Amino acid sequence: MSNKLRIIPLGGLGEVGKNMMAYEYGDQILLVDAGLMFPDNDMLGVDYIIPDFEYLYDKSHKVAGIVITHGHEDHIGALHHVLERVPAPVFGTPLTLGLIEVKLARNGKGIKADLRKVQAGDTVQIGPFKVEFFHVCHSIPDAVGLGITTPAGFIIHTGDFKFDHTPVDGWPTDYAKLAEFSKRGVDLLLSDSTNAERPGWTPSEQVIGPALDEVFKTAPGRVIIATFASLISRMQQVADAAVRHKRKLAFAGTSMVDNAKMARTLGYLIVPDETLVSIETALTLPPEQVTIMCTGSQGEPSSIIGRLSSGSNRQFDLIPGDTVVLSSHPIPGNEEGVSKTINRMLRRGANVIYDSMMPVHVSGHASQEEQKLMLNLVRPKNFMPIHGELRQLRRHAWLAKQVGIPEDKITVVENGQIVELENSKVTLGERIPGGYIFVEGSAVNEMDRDVMKEREQLARSGIVIVNLSIDKFTNRLLDEPEILTRGFIASEESETLIPSMRKRVVDVIHSGGMSVEKDIVAVVRTFLFNETKRRPQIFVTMTKV
Repeated sequence: MSNKLRIIPLGGLGEVGKNMMAYEYGDQILLVDAGLMFPDNDMLGVDYIIPDFEYLYDKSHKVAGIVITHGHEDHIGALHHVLERVPAPVFGTPLTLGLIEVKLARNGKGIKADLRKVQAGDTVQIGPFKVEFFHVCHSIPDAVGLGITTPAGFIIHTGDFKFDHTPVDGWPTDYAKLAEFSKRGVDLLLSDSTNAERPGWTPSEQVIGPALDEVFKTAPGRVIIATFASLISRMQQVADAAVRHKRKLAFAGTSMVDNAKMARTLGYLIVPDETLVSIETALTLPPEQVTIMCTGSQGEPSSIIGRLSSGSNRQFDLIPGDTVVLSSHPIPGNEEGVSKTINRMLRRGANVIYDSMMPVHVSGHASQEEQKLMLNLVRPKNFMPIHGELRQLRRHAWLAKQVGIPEDKITVVENGQIVELENSKVTLGERIPGGYIFVEGSAVNEMDRDVMKEREQLARSGIVIVNLSIDKFTNRLLDEPEILTRGFIASEESETLIPSMRKRVVDVIHSGGMSVEKDIVAVVRTFLFNETKRRPQIFVTMTKV
């Protein structure tokens, strides 16, 4: 058997999100993470995107285990899809497994997952892979990085991390373990690149406490705080602020309620019983006594904040005097949606606070100085940046050169490019598919780029439908052509355009020809472009009677 480790990036390299990495040695595979990514604005109708893991379809029996570094959606969001095809044991820390259990209960379609609990500091043998779990700071408790010993060499996979000396939970990243790894000799470091373009150090989570105190002190009415449902550490900070300012706290939305309940049960969220109330109770209390936590900090239309901004939330509405805090940073590509949501809430009378106004959110990812510290602590023989768009991966590679990693020992790749490690030497293998799998409702991978393009064109240009009733024996028109438009012209325009269109359609039919439908489409398209300079989609339907 070849003494070669194949490292297969299935997601998270070349993008922010849907993180998934496969390590293959001999006939066994270790998977690390299985996340989702939120769609861009032009991906109409798409709920979320998961990695293309077709490479594993015929190798599911080879997968010895799936290790999850922490419980954020970009690391666990695709797990139920993966488990449908790859029923392997899942290893994670208690909070991570708790979040996975909540997610599987909601979306798992009866999947019986083999969940195996580990703690930071544990060592687990998974096939030929000896995996050592070490604690890292991130914006969620119980996050870990991985030291992976294989017959081909020793690898560190950091997961998402930052070096916070004063974390909210009092548990800093395990510097001692990283130093110990360095003494052993690290053949390859794979390190988080999300903030590789951000100079300096990422601020400590502790800065959020005073900012929340300022918000609570000055808010005249309810305080509504939006963040990710998996951001348990932020829930704790809000709960602490609610206690200090003698407010009640309610969680709104199924995912937020379920995750908070699970985190309290496991001891990761401490909220006094007298502080925590149901959303129904909160709505009966005086506004100045109420704090509500909910989802929607990314401006998602279907989230509570999205519905509050449009006035379509079922359970409660915004009222003058409400203070809304968006406690997250917009995911790349979401900036426009978040801005529109903020503007809509301001129009409805709410005061809106977000991270460019006050430090109500800090990143959970290492900035440049921390990334350099990780490289200096570990001193790897080879380096491969992970988790980021290509520009961030390249910037992280540049930082590695600054701290003395030779350029020929740095490997920058995107999804699908297999990397091979043998005798402390890294080479490139073959390429496999590494694209997107779109999820829309219960449909997985039933939509491709062509469908996306069609939807975009329909949304941008609208449609024109020409409906014809034809005598099947004589091919003569039985009625005037019916012309319908959607998303194309205003009603006043249609009064002149539609009669002119109808006349041209009748002329085409009377002129005969072998391909009447194609001729109608061509004539209508030319006419509409000449008149409007627009190119709607044109469809001809023919009913023969």
